[in-house]
Amino acid sequence: MEIDTDSTTKTNRVAKNARLEAWVTLEQKQLMERAAGLRGQNLTEFMISVLADAAVQTIKDRESIELTERDRLVFAEALLNPAPASERAIADARWYAQMMSKQESD
Repeated sequence: MEIDTDSTTKTNRVAKNARLEAWVTLEQKQLMERAAGLRGQNLTEFMISVLADAAVQTIKDRESIELTERDRLVFAEALLNPAPASERAIADARWYAQMMSKQESD
């Protein structure tokens, strides 16, 4: 039987300074205890490792952008062949450069 000790040993080595509690049904607790036992973990170790994994995955899912093949092609084309700057963009860039040079001289 292979046991994932990486997250368990990390959890045991780090000083704990926060508490997390949850009310669950008896059936949910029994289910989680069974799963923890199958991993060779106690319920607390199991909950911490599963919640941490889920948190990392949720953040990764929300912070990454997945592009379709068409999106990738359009994006690459825009990088390789950018549209020329508009008159407004050029004027704004000049204004910004003037403001920055004015701040440096103050």
